Amino acid sequence: MSKFSEKFEAAANKITQWTGSSWAFGIALGFIVGWAASGPVFGFSDTWQLVINTSTTIITFLMVFLIQKTQNKDSKATQLKLNELVAASRKASNRLVDIEDLSEEELDTLHKYYQIISDRAENEKDIHKSHSIESAQRLHQYKMTKKNTEPENGE
Repeated sequence: MSKFSEKFEAAANKITQWTGSSWAFGIALGFIVGWAASGPVFGFSDTWQLVINTSTTIITFLMVFLIQKTQNKDSKATQLKLNELVAASRKASNRLVDIEDLSEEELDTLHKYYQIISDRAENEKDIHKSHSIESAQRLHQYKMTKKNTEPENGE
């Protein structure tokens, strides 16, 4: 990581942490109250309105990028933690590691599949029974094998 990246990372973390504090809210509120109170002094002129519009636009523009950076970092950390939990669990499917790289359509397909597994799990008396993708596939293969060996129409 370059010196600039390290400094930017440190500054972004401090700014994001500070802007989420009560102090930052108080200062912003004080700025708005001061601006509103100065309205009669400046005759509620266009320049007076332009000051608040320009100030809030600039601050909002910069904060969007800082918030997105922080959100990306938090999201990546959360995904890594979840990947570790999936990888460490004997009963979890390792196919779910790095699932965030799938397309929206692929995620929707998996969601439907897990909804079926969830519905089946609700009917189980043993809440610790595994309902992984692999166990569901084995059960499906077993059913297909059994179906192919049974006589049709009760013959």
